Amino acid sequence: MRKKNCNKKIMGYILTFFCVLTFNFMIPRLMPGDPFTFLSSDEGDVTITYTEAQIEKYKAYYGLDKPLPEQYAKYIKDTFKGNLGYSIYYNDQVLNIIKSRIGWTVGLVLISTFLSAVIGCILGCISAWYKNKRGDGILYFIMLGFSEIPPFLVGTLFLFILAAKYGLFPLAGATESFAEYPNKYAQIKDIVHHGFLPVLTLTISNLGGFYLLSRNSTISVLSKDYIQTAKGKGLRKRTIVFRHALRNAIFPIITRIFLSLGAMIGGAILVENVFQYPGVGKLMKEAVFVRDYPLIQGIFILVTLLVLISNFLSDIVCKKLDPRMNVN
Repeated sequence: MRKKNCNKKIMGYILTFFCVLTFNFMIPRLMPGDPFTFLSSDEGDVTITYTEAQIEKYKAYYGLDKPLPEQYAKYIKDTFKGNLGYSIYYNDQVLNIIKSRIGWTVGLVLISTFLSAVIGCILGCISAWYKNKRGDGILYFIMLGFSEIPPFLVGTLFLFILAAKYGLFPLAGATESFAEYPNKYAQIKDIVHHGFLPVLTLTISNLGGFYLLSRNSTISVLSKDYIQTAKGKGLRKRTIVFRHALRNAIFPIITRIFLSLGAMIGGAILVENVFQYPGVGKLMKEAVFVRDYPLIQGIFILVTLLVLISNFLSDIVCKKLDPRMNVN
């Protein structure tokens, strides 16, 4: 039974990936324009960047003059070979371009997820212990507000106040332009300084979800008999909440951590464009603007794989932590 369920899940992941590949192929081709014409950001009109002869030549070179079924078959074949194509705009392998940007995005997502999960869990446990009291009500209201504010709006607010008005942080980028660092410490300090606001934005945007989940899970656990026994033994509040209650309320939180990675990547795409952070999100905007089909498709495939892997890891980790989930 367990093997059958495992096979069904794997088939579900494969089917999902195949469906995403199909949509990934079609959506860029349904966009107005093509990779050799684009909207001018200054004038708002269509600007031809190549002659007609050049456009025909490049379409033939990239296979864009072929029938869609033939393009689709080649696209699927190349994808499973690990060949994501050659960027029309950047004149480089798509995989090389993504590799140069992915580190910045992964760093933002992992650090923000860790911070929002830890802070959210701590605040949720505290709020659950003081349920229905004034402090719990205030904290609940604030966190509920955080969970409803879009990341780009939070980022824009920080950009205007902390960066533009008070000059505490850089306005854009991940490092100082043309900087020459005397040592590795200076370089790390500069990266942290530039990345502080993007990380803070993503952390706050996802804090509410972890807080609410932690609070609800802990409230449920605090009503159990063994918690009442721990109280009767005179154990400290900190020990009861963080050692007994949180340990048993942690499973949905762990699941949320892995599932939130996909949402974090979506939020990072918006945040990177607010702060002009050189990650995959900013690269996606540039690729969409110039209709770079291979690059757009490569980025979407990457995001899809990250989301599917996050879901898969979520299942594995939860089953390892709670053997009862292996019964089915």
